[in-house]
Amino acid sequence: MADPQQPPTIDVALVEALIGEQFPRWADLPITQLVPGGWDNRTFRLGDELSVRLPSSEAYVLQVEKEQRWLPVLAPLLSVAIPEPVGLGRPSERFPFPWSVYRWLPGEPPSAELIAADVTLAARLGDVLAALQRAPAEGAPLPGAHNFFRGDSPAVYEAETLRAIEVLGDSIDADAVHDVWRAATSSRWRGEPVWFHGDVSEGNLLVDDEGRLRAVIDFGTSGAGDPACDLVIGLATMRGAARDAFREHRGLDADAWARARGWAIWKALIVAAGFAGSHSPDTETRKARRTIDAVIEDHRQVG
Repeated sequence: MADPQQPPTIDVALVEALIGEQFPRWADLPITQLVPGGWDNRTFRLGDELSVRLPSSEAYVLQVEKEQRWLPVLAPLLSVAIPEPVGLGRPSERFPFPWSVYRWLPGEPPSAELIAADVTLAARLGDVLAALQRAPAEGAPLPGAHNFFRGDSPAVYEAETLRAIEVLGDSIDADAVHDVWRAATSSRWRGEPVWFHGDVSEGNLLVDDEGRLRAVIDFGTSGAGDPACDLVIGLATMRGAARDAFREHRGLDADAWARARGWAIWKALIVAAGFAGSHSPDTETRKARRTIDAVIEDHRQVG
């Protein structure tokens, strides 16, 4: 079997071989790599009605079984489409990890500009995430390695956050960032664990030609715990009336939003400090710095 520490190049040729070996009924379907195809996983379109998703490293393997197990449970409870597993690929000599085949979901990721300003989209997303939170969570996966501790307190990343603040130095308003972080880590989720998505971003939403939300994808960082991490999109991307609509329809309290600011600023800080890998370092760094400013502004407005 291939070395899990050095997986083969994930490309069309590999997917063709895997499908031919393990799902010969689909062997004649054309395969197209999606660009961008994902960071944690690589995604390919298989014919007109299917997609193939392969973890890019061993760190993401636990997400495969989780999605296979729980997506069919969650799907009937939500008003938008989510990925539907139709096949589970096994580790082999060609590829050392399990992988998945899903139904193809139509739609395109919304632009950041659309998310920033579209009140209807923001309200709809808030409703979908509220419905996800209401889904029965008995037996659901708690925060851990499988989702990089989404659903826990942002305090799990305190050492990394403080190191990033030190590295960035005078290029950020360090006093304001510390204020945000103290507020974020001063409370905890007091209820029972509830379902959350874990990575609600423009790349994991699909809209139709009229900008209406049709699907939420990539549940790799999902789990049961504190849903505050799902509010980050409201801070990092939404503005004005859209953010207000998202807050109203999501229906979480001020402490949850404080913890969300912690999640948002942690990720922005480590990207800005160069601690996180990126497809486009310059673009991601600029976005991270805008997020830091937006989070500080939101904290000051509510504080």
